[in-house]
Amino acid sequence: MQSCTYRLTGAYIVAFRLQNEVRTGTSLTDALQSVDVPVETLTDRYPDWHPAPYSFPGMVRLFLYREITGESYRTLAQYPELADAFGLKRIPVESVLSRTWRHRFDDASREFITTAAHYVVREIHEYGPVVPSVRPKEEIITPPKDPGEFSEAEDTECGEDFTDEQIHRTTRLARDYGFDGFDSGRAANATYADTKFFELQTFMGMVGCGTAQGASRFQVRRGEEYGPHGDTHLRTLKQFAPAELIEGFDQACDRLLSAIASEASFRRPVTAAIDITTVPYYGDVEGMPMVSGLTSDDRAFKFATLSIVGRNISLVLAVEPVRESSAWDDNPPNKVHRVVRRLVSRAQEHVAIETVLCDRGFDSMRVYQTLSNLGVNYLIPKRIASTEQEAIETMIEDNHEVAVESAVVDVELGSHPMRFLYVPSTKGDGTTVFATNLRVGPDEAETFCRRYSRRWQIENEYKSIKHDFLAKTSSKDYCIRLFYFVFAVLLYNIWRLTDFLLKASVDGEMEYAPVLTAGECVERVCAGLIPAD
Repeated sequence: MQSCTYRLTGAYIVAFRLQNEVRTGTSLTDALQSVDVPVETLTDRYPDWHPAPYSFPGMVRLFLYREITGESYRTLAQYPELADAFGLKRIPVESVLSRTWRHRFDDASREFITTAAHYVVREIHEYGPVVPSVRPKEEIITPPKDPGEFSEAEDTECGEDFTDEQIHRTTRLARDYGFDGFDSGRAANATYADTKFFELQTFMGMVGCGTAQGASRFQVRRGEEYGPHGDTHLRTLKQFAPAELIEGFDQACDRLLSAIASEASFRRPVTAAIDITTVPYYGDVEGMPMVSGLTSDDRAFKFATLSIVGRNISLVLAVEPVRESSAWDDNPPNKVHRVVRRLVSRAQEHVAIETVLCDRGFDSMRVYQTLSNLGVNYLIPKRIASTEQEAIETMIEDNHEVAVESAVVDVELGSHPMRFLYVPSTKGDGTTVFATNLRVGPDEAETFCRRYSRRWQIENEYKSIKHDFLAKTSSKDYCIRLFYFVFAVLLYNIWRLTDFLLKASVDGEMEYAPVLTAGECVERVCAGLIPAD
């Protein structure tokens, strides 16, 4: 704890000195060059024998500049003059910048850089002087909205910017990155390679049918000897244990992110959203501990996900089965904070997370503390109880639309200061209450809470995953159920990666709407898994 406190104190000292230099008329570049940055308190994760040609202190100063200005990797790579200013042999290319942030800097170094840089941004905007190169203050509180945000359900067509061959080639690239992490462990001389099972599963998701019908239709399409029968398919999928499926999905995420590591528009740290989705189950629940009761009559499997939302490419970074207490079995009470911990911990292996957005189902002191322990910020709407209602009535009497209440979370997992933000509801009259561990004042509260709207991107994800990529099954085997859902999420990620790579290959601004629909993408994945003889 002392080292963390010392490091963050150093970040604020650096920020204070930078601010003072800029106030005297020194340029931001010269200020970063002259101010002493205590890099000895930070960890360089590249060993001494690593061939990295860029000095660690120089890269720290370069990333301080990037976080203060908000420049993209691509733009930053076009400023060769920064190399001399920060003691670098040359300015790194985009891929090097991305790898440095993801792999060379650890969480503590990233926290040091963002803390110092964002403090400078706030202070300059609040107290001056005017520095055109400094990014807008709103960007470090509420990321700007992407123009033309879309719903995955919208019917879009391939634009004239891309040939059919470009789309086909890019889809295959994304597919190769996505499937590599999955291995059934079957013998090398097995009748069917794993890729044929993946192809069948993709086909089933594309046509929206079950295993027996899907295998039959697949053989009609590809030939009787080409793919496995339905029972063979199910026996193979059962060999993927839940833990292995989750591990395979994590490996796929890492490969998918490596494919876009050099792209400037993929910014870090990211805003993430956590939610739980359901897949209905209509059979007998006896001996089905993973089936939850939604109502007295409805049953469903539940899956939690963590997704990147906001300005970055929309990807699902972690999937977690949800097991809840049910009236018909001996399940323990639901511990949603444990689900949150596993999701965030795995996602942090891939990206740095700045803020996590959750819905009211995660309104829990244990969830708050879990996220604080993981070193991320959170913004979660709170259920309105008597205490909150009394505060709202007081606000009405005092003619206040916004209020901030300081509090402390104190549970067996630890403690931390936090705030309740009372802001006007975006759905009409009334007040919404949010919980956060960020230091947000009354003047910033309403603007800050607007970023919560980004969480609704995850609802669009679920709609697409379940309608465009999820194959049907009536199996009671949870390994099958989990494989179907994880595979559908993987296909969704491949679609999003394909769309991103296509746009990245075009100069100039691109519309945010997808280049090809989910259905077109999954058909190309299915058609191209194994080349024709």
